[in-house]
Amino acid sequence: MLIVFKSDAAADVIMFGDVAKKLIAAIGKDPEAPKGIITVAQLPEAAARLRVLIEEEKARAAAQPEEDEAQARADGRTGIGAPVNFAQRAWPLLEMLEYSIKEAVPVVWGV
Repeated sequence: MLIVFKSDAAADVIMFGDVAKKLIAAIGKDPEAPKGIITVAQLPEAAARLRVLIEEEKARAAAQPEEDEAQARADGRTGIGAPVNFAQRAWPLLEMLEYSIKEAVPVVWGV
């Protein structure tokens, strides 16, 4: 299942449902609701929550031992084969939220 985030301030952001639901929950919305909205008043808090999530993910990645990196190279999980982390998946939505804050327009999904 795909979830499409829409805003008049940015291009659509399309995500697989499982990732999108995690992000929806992270910004304080119901991930099981078929439709949702981040109102203009809620945008700053939602963006702040995503920024915190991204920074936490970056800190975890920086704390990973070099052995994990060496193992990833040995397993062929580097370059194009490297897994995409949660922070990388959250970034397009954060960017949409920031554009929406500047334009004072809501973000919706499931519509």
